[in-house]
Amino acid sequence: MARVVFLLVPYLHLLDLAGPAQVFSTAADHGYDYRLHYVAEAASVPTVQGVPLGADTRWPELDAGDLVVVPGWRPSAHGPAGPVGVDDLRRLADHHARGGTVASVCAGALALGRAGLLDGRRCTTHHEVQDRLAGSFPAARVVRDVLYVVDDRVVTSAGIASGIDVALHLLATRHGPAVAARVARALVVHSRRNGHERQASALLRHRSHLSDVTHRVQDLIDSRYAEPLPLADLAAAGGVAERTLTRLFRQATGLTPLGYQQLLRVERAEHLIGHGATVEAAARAVGFTDARMLRRLRARTRPPAVPGAQPPTAPRVGGSVVR
Repeated sequence: MARVVFLLVPYLHLLDLAGPAQVFSTAADHGYDYRLHYVAEAASVPTVQGVPLGADTRWPELDAGDLVVVPGWRPSAHGPAGPVGVDDLRRLADHHARGGTVASVCAGALALGRAGLLDGRRCTTHHEVQDRLAGSFPAARVVRDVLYVVDDRVVTSAGIASGIDVALHLLATRHGPAVAARVARALVVHSRRNGHERQASALLRHRSHLSDVTHRVQDLIDSRYAEPLPLADLAAAGGVAERTLTRLFRQATGLTPLGYQQLLRVERAEHLIGHGATVEAAARAVGFTDARMLRRLRARTRPPAVPGAQPPTAPRVGGSVVR
């Protein structure tokens, strides 16, 4: 039996807790012997979403095979010291020292930092908390804009939905990818994401504009990115001339329609390659006739492989249709 202990703090985010808890609970439903515990300093814990949670005020006895998870909270609800008390910080450090694994979701990384678990280690957190994490713990090696990082049994994640990704990773590490895939399917998770994948996909990064024409064309590209999409067809879908679409699209996203489509293709191909597909198979799956174009675009869009590297830029390729 393995225990998964969630340390609940006031004004935690429900999904930071519920996502990983659902993963391990579903694994238990499939016959893997997990027992979930919820501990806190008080028996009732308020959440950001307004649903109070019940918790035990006493920790169970732990061994090296157990996992402790610190879900994230709203940082503005607490002072600089954060919501985790000294005794609980000591328990986190002691569990890791005895060979156990400690994980955080979102702002929970701040608790791991206060426990001394991030010094000299790679870590990450939600993009809105990364600067605070780096400033509060200068000895930590903050990796920006990734989903999760594992370093010497210290596991940190971007939080919110990525808590599911990191829990599936931990499940795959212990029981193999087939078990994680089975649980992901039960949870109706569309795909398992690797830790190095960006916190915001291309589908989201270029959607914060107010151009209705561009949004309509993006909807079409999103649904058919693996198909040839002539600029004339995209312009017709947006109800504008080709030149007008190119101008509006670039103003809204910084990309041409072709560049956006290629970015979607490369990102999806990277995901497939990260899960074992060959470059050739990934290229065909996203709509390229062969792997040469994918290799060229990957070389242009791949960021430097160092912590804190700048995110990849969109490919700069001319033309009006991807084949």
